[in-house]
Amino acid sequence: MSAEAADPGAPLRRRSRPRIDLRRLGRVALRGPASRDRLPDAIGHVAEAHRAHHPDADLTILHRAYVLAESSHRGQTRKSGEPYITHPLAVTLILAELGAETTTLTASLLHDTVEDTDVTLDQVREQFGEEVCYLVDGVTKLEKVDYGAAAEPETFRKMLVATGNDVRVMSIKLADRLHNMRTLGVMRPEKQARIAKVTRDVLIPLAERLGVQALKTELEDLVFAILHPEEYEGTRALITAANGADAPLDTIADHVRTTLRDAGISAEVLIRPRHFVSVHRVRRKRGELRGTDFGRLLVLVGEDADCYAVLGELHTCFTPVISEFKDFIAAPKFNLYQSLHTAVVGPGGAVAEVLIRTHRMHTVAEAGVVALGNPYAQDPGAAPSAEPSDERADPTRPGWLSRLLDWQESATDPDTFWTTLRADLAQDREITVFRTDGGTLGLPAGASCVDAAYAQYGDRAHASIGARVNGRLATLSTTLSDGDTVQLLLAQDTASGPSPDWLDHVRTPAARIAITSWLTDHPDEAKPAPETVDPGDHTEPPVGAPARGVPGRAAPGAAAPARTRSGPRTADVVVDGPDAPVRLAGCCTPVPPDELTGFVVRGGTVTVHRRECSAVAAMREIGRAPVAARWADTESGGTATGCRVTLVAESFGRPHLLADLTEAIATAEAAIVSATVEPPSEQRVRHTYTLQLPDAAGLPALMRAMREVPGVYDVSRAQHPAATG
Repeated sequence: MSAEAADPGAPLRRRSRPRIDLRRLGRVALRGPASRDRLPDAIGHVAEAHRAHHPDADLTILHRAYVLAESSHRGQTRKSGEPYITHPLAVTLILAELGAETTTLTASLLHDTVEDTDVTLDQVREQFGEEVCYLVDGVTKLEKVDYGAAAEPETFRKMLVATGNDVRVMSIKLADRLHNMRTLGVMRPEKQARIAKVTRDVLIPLAERLGVQALKTELEDLVFAILHPEEYEGTRALITAANGADAPLDTIADHVRTTLRDAGISAEVLIRPRHFVSVHRVRRKRGELRGTDFGRLLVLVGEDADCYAVLGELHTCFTPVISEFKDFIAAPKFNLYQSLHTAVVGPGGAVAEVLIRTHRMHTVAEAGVVALGNPYAQDPGAAPSAEPSDERADPTRPGWLSRLLDWQESATDPDTFWTTLRADLAQDREITVFRTDGGTLGLPAGASCVDAAYAQYGDRAHASIGARVNGRLATLSTTLSDGDTVQLLLAQDTASGPSPDWLDHVRTPAARIAITSWLTDHPDEAKPAPETVDPGDHTEPPVGAPARGVPGRAAPGAAAPARTRSGPRTADVVVDGPDAPVRLAGCCTPVPPDELTGFVVRGGTVTVHRRECSAVAAMREIGRAPVAARWADTESGGTATGCRVTLVAESFGRPHLLADLTEAIATAEAAIVSATVEPPSEQRVRHTYTLQLPDAAGLPALMRAMREVPGVYDVSRAQHPAATG
């Protein structure tokens, strides 16, 4: 193991214990179990490692599990010729060194019995209880499908399902893969490469996300050796040469120990060698390696506050490299990792990277969820639940895993599942955004408001029409940053669907799969995006106005989508020309009795503008032919029906202005769809309202009423600037 097994109270060694001789264990295993009064020698190493982390652990169940596993696998051998029992023993030892609790170790010893022997799940349940049975069954399901290229998507779908119910299943699977990778040399080179690629693409990212760095780093080195043998050997030579030379990190470590001792801070200062892949990455980044690039200093303390005390002393007594400072204690990584990272300049100008953490943080950094014990153990003081439930709420499960489990059920196509799984695992950073109700959303870096909408509302997000980010109106395509506050706005028409354009802005599998599924199920309702963007249109509608490009949803600034009728005509507008859908432009929000002009955009839709709209001139300049358009009621003599309009109120700032404007709007029986107030500039304030009017004829009276509000010096129809191109 490359793990530095972390007993919080004990000093750490470079390796937790020497690598166990599996051939010797195999010979011991062949002799069968020992007498009743002592553990078999073959499992003695497991018991020793387990007791180092759990001194009071009851080893009886491990003894019984070993006896069953050894007798069941007796006569079976691995491809290397070793007795098969050496494999579950090695897997269990890996987990024991990481600090796994007894139930996990018991299941690990038995993880291949149901698949490869005559032992049944019922027998496991009867002898070892429901928890062990559940874990063994979960690991067994992962082994049901061969690791052939065509089977990989379904294999890892099952892995996620099993992991979602209990993260210990994945812990056993990762340890199982690590031992298999250690012994991969007996297989054909092409099979080694195939298994190494799957390990690289899926299992290593999963180990990273579960926080099991000890497994992740060794898996990385093993994959590196198989897939890039020449670079691996070159890196090995560099490390070997560095180990034989003077170690500048030793000098800096001594200075750090002296500094902290003089400051009265109790701390353990260790040199933490980089693993092969880490050295290779540093070399590619910097070109020529420095003597301090082969390792980092690790400072372990007792309390969180001591971490910052150490940081203060180091930055006071050494020259810090400020750009290297990161605080993962105040803002932990998505995989539970906590630590302070910094770099200081030592004697002679040597720069050393320093990690500062508590013993407990180090345990979690190395072992991740494995170090957190049994997440389902009952609190002795808690009252038993009234009814048993099949749902297993996992307090150790990170948010990213919850999201994967949410969308994997929707990805019915294995190829879609596989592609989105790998894309999600490739995300190396996660952000947290805040909801206005006090909740939070965990999203990958680069996520947009579309991603946030689907993370919060699921399929209800199909009706999204906009968002407010940090209190300001924003389009759905807006990229979110860590710490943003986002409020998602949904249309009242919940039957409406997403725009195909949204796929250009999503980063999360949940959003992509939900949008793609809806578009696939509603092919007649999904319209392609315009080939030439109408200067009066916008990629996303103003907040409160429904999104464009999706039939069944109102166009920006319109009360309802303009449907074609004989003529063609709609309930509001008649256009001259071919039978085509009609929509009202969001840039100028025309209402009766505005004079109209239309233009045909891609897909045959006619976008109708006010004649004085700047977009009309822009369309003419690029050679677009206008289409005659008029209000339907001018033919029939009827009255205009309800409409949506955007108004801009310019005012001087004063207390209660917003309340007075809102009251004036309500008195005119207009409904506020959305509103925004720009920050004051030279004591002047600009308000923008999107309003739903029961009758377009009431618009002039409404604008007069708003102008009469004290402090308001102008009210005008919104006129978005025309786009170019």
